[in-house]
Amino acid sequence: MKKKVTSHKVSSKKPRAKTKSLKSKKLGLKIYLFRHGISKYNRDHKFTGIYDSKLTRKGKKNAKTIALKLKDKTFQVAIRTRLSRSKNTLRPVLKYHPECKVIFEDDRMIERNYGELQGMKHDDFIDMVGMQLYDLKVHGDFMADLEPAYQKRMKNFLGKEEYEAIHRGFNVRPPGGESFADVEIRVKDFIKDLKIFMKKNSVNVAISAHGNSIRLFRRIIEGASKEETVSWFIPYDKVYTYII
Repeated sequence: MKKKVTSHKVSSKKPRAKTKSLKSKKLGLKIYLFRHGISKYNRDHKFTGIYDSKLTRKGKKNAKTIALKLKDKTFQVAIRTRLSRSKNTLRPVLKYHPECKVIFEDDRMIERNYGELQGMKHDDFIDMVGMQLYDLKVHGDFMADLEPAYQKRMKNFLGKEEYEAIHRGFNVRPPGGESFADVEIRVKDFIKDLKIFMKKNSVNVAISAHGNSIRLFRRIIEGASKEETVSWFIPYDKVYTYII
């Protein structure tokens, strides 16, 4: 775990949780993983990446939905990233959990860096593909990050076989950004540390994360294929529960 947050301030000191005060009384240690609520860039169909796009009104409702779904659960530790949409989705969740005494900030679970595509509208991306201004061998795997309706448009435009071949990109790093493989490396490192921390302190954990970090988290925990992983759309109001 990277940084411990106290009263919304980040400490640079390495966290040393007091096991006695953090211990979960339930059998089986649980992870509650959820995506932030819809942001302004999500609403406007833009590639968001590590830009700090704020929650919309609907995004705040998504956060309240997550909070209600977790209301009767128990966790002693929460984790979020530095981005406000992660923080502000976690905030209403914590209102129901006085037992949660520790909050970590860990950007290994931050969104995928889209490089030069960050801030670009999905419509513009599709238009530039049509004008052959983007090399799909480099940018093709970004289609996995389009909303389902936009993916359908790309499939109709390219034809099913070509779309599927390009859509499966996993290891290509776009200019200035990350590949899915890059995100998988940091998420795998996060999971390794998370399991050690949870078992050492006997705690349940809630994680407010992002669409692509959740995809790779699921792939690692669930043992999914690359093809299955890039086909997933991660909802804004769903909680994924895992037992460690």
